[in-house]
Amino acid sequence: MTNEAFARIKIDQILRDAGWRLTDGLSVRYEYPLDGGSRADYVLFDRQGRALGVLEAKSTSVTLSAGEAQGRRYADLLDVPFIFLSNGEEIWFRDKEQDAHFRAVKTVFSQDDLVRRRAARGIRRSPLDIRIDTRIAGGGGRYHQSACIDAVCREIVNGRRKMLVEMATGTGKTRTAAALLKRLFDANWATRALFVVDRNTLAIQAEEAFVEHLPTLPCYRVPKSGRRFQDEKRVTIVTLQTLVNEYENYSSGYFDMIVIDECHRSIYGEWRRALDHFDGIKVGLTATPCVMRDAPDVDEDDRKAVRDTLRFFEVTQPTYRYSMAEAIADGHLVPYEIYRAMTARTAATDGFSVARADIDWTAMDDATRTELEALFADRDPLIVDPSALERKFTVPERNRAMVREFRDVLENGYTGPNGIRRAPEWGKTIVFAVTKRHAETLARMFDDAFADQKPSPTTRYADFVVSGMGADDSVDGQAKIKRFTKEPFPQILVSVNMLDTGFDCPELRNLVMARFTHSSILYQQMRGRGTRLAPGKNRFTMWDFTGVTLRHGDDETPDEGGVVVVREAKPPTGQARRMLTLDVHDEIDPGTREWVTVDETGHAFLDPDAARAGALGAAFETWLAGRDFHSDQVRVLHLVKEQIKANAADLEQFDSWRFDVAPLSMNGGFERARAVFGGEAELERILSSMNEAVFGIATGSAHDDDPLGTDKPLH
Repeated sequence: MTNEAFARIKIDQILRDAGWRLTDGLSVRYEYPLDGGSRADYVLFDRQGRALGVLEAKSTSVTLSAGEAQGRRYADLLDVPFIFLSNGEEIWFRDKEQDAHFRAVKTVFSQDDLVRRRAARGIRRSPLDIRIDTRIAGGGGRYHQSACIDAVCREIVNGRRKMLVEMATGTGKTRTAAALLKRLFDANWATRALFVVDRNTLAIQAEEAFVEHLPTLPCYRVPKSGRRFQDEKRVTIVTLQTLVNEYENYSSGYFDMIVIDECHRSIYGEWRRALDHFDGIKVGLTATPCVMRDAPDVDEDDRKAVRDTLRFFEVTQPTYRYSMAEAIADGHLVPYEIYRAMTARTAATDGFSVARADIDWTAMDDATRTELEALFADRDPLIVDPSALERKFTVPERNRAMVREFRDVLENGYTGPNGIRRAPEWGKTIVFAVTKRHAETLARMFDDAFADQKPSPTTRYADFVVSGMGADDSVDGQAKIKRFTKEPFPQILVSVNMLDTGFDCPELRNLVMARFTHSSILYQQMRGRGTRLAPGKNRFTMWDFTGVTLRHGDDETPDEGGVVVVREAKPPTGQARRMLTLDVHDEIDPGTREWVTVDETGHAFLDPDAARAGALGAAFETWLAGRDFHSDQVRVLHLVKEQIKANAADLEQFDSWRFDVAPLSMNGGFERARAVFGGEAELERILSSMNEAVFGIATGSAHDDDPLGTDKPLH
């Protein structure tokens, strides 16, 4: 069962999967005679009968490298550039005029993909010979953008296929990407590109930017799963959540260029499989410094993210780096001040005590009460880590004290022990909160504290937006964000996971850190929201009420491009002893938090079925990524995935009888599935594993060892 004839049966299916017509007598020809009496296993032709490439078939009993010389010889005899090698399981590809070696690809390229690549080859120029469009990037003294584009293009010309760009938030990563794509399109090194983001808000922003900067290159945003990519467009903008549910519908050669935004948190787990599927040159964009992995006090998740990012792009350091300090020194970002004012509870670095009598036991759910009863069973009081505030405990007076302090210092300034008075600027403000309840509480408190600044009682001076991948999400979050950026009110927007990354509002004057995070990556992203230039803006103020700036090394030395730190204010007095227990908060990976569905106009709406289909598809990919199946099995499993997504509204598990129901029955039904997986028992075992992973996550069943249900459902 390992001979070449058997391999060819599987190769035929691989070609069909890529859209090749095997029976028209034109597109694919077998045992094609060549000069000298030799025969090519497969020759691939365009619709006019012109040869495009060869495919050399090998038995699974030998390595594909055994076919390299033979494939090259056949390609030379036919004068074609594209060579594929396959044994029915693996596929290798080489463009003999561009590549020194073969590389593994996930699929054979489609006929259209090869036609596009051949047509571009005839008029290709070195991108380094193409002038960078300084109307998009590199103009106005932003030489770092031109330097970045040149650095990436040099690597591409030298044959590298993966590059990593590190540019501080606010220094124009999207504009740089747009100018890079235009240069590569103008040089005919790319004919179709993919721009990948991890949130709908970022997809909308990218679409607006590309439409503005690339008017001659048709760009569009894929609004949600189930929409076929538009072949006639040049730039496709898509979220990872949509891509992971659609990638298998396209050949590996569909995109020539792939740009991954915020790649430090986007490319792992279920997402990586979707990105690895495409063979295009990959450029990652990140604002996160990729050198922190060697620091002794780095959060382990941060260390892993940096390590995995460098590993994915196969580099030891970024291809190009432009730091926040450089950008501030060059005048492209504004410096910031820090006003740190922690309450007595927050400043208790060794923890603060909570006695049983301090807690309102009537205001908590049964699970939380059970947990606390167990904790108090052998000790009273408990010592609470301040970072648990607003996750497990809230001190109502603490929130009031923060709001009072913000209004007082904003209005009157702060005079330090040295007699120097500093005052922050009034203006647009983001407050980073912990949970929806925390955000709603703070928004109401801020609104009340600034009631005298409102034009009418019904106007919201402060509002809140939440994204936590669940029922707490703000359905109208995009509308609130748009009002905040475009209209005078609200002046303050309290955010949970919505504005931490990617949000662009140059007018921001204040960032209020009411949330503590151990993650340096997340902290730097949050801090970066305020750095952008705006008319009349020469700085912004970070208000640290949690000690987060101490955790991440911000001090009063100007190492970070002129950062100034105002010393701690005297902690507000009058702390209440009464404590209220809240639901335990589990901090979610930012790459999984955006579940607000957006229609073609960018209007946010709640679509539970679409959200559930996306969640099930993502869970399926996570399960699939951890298992080793051969190509026929993967093909069947992808059909199963499509049926799960199509019936997401009412499907609770996938049973084997569904193989005998259309459309799966048209693929051979249960008998074929059983044969592919080696018997009914093995098929049922695989389905059981898949159901547990996919529907156990997507339906939100809490694990037995998670009594508080912190393993949140995805619907």
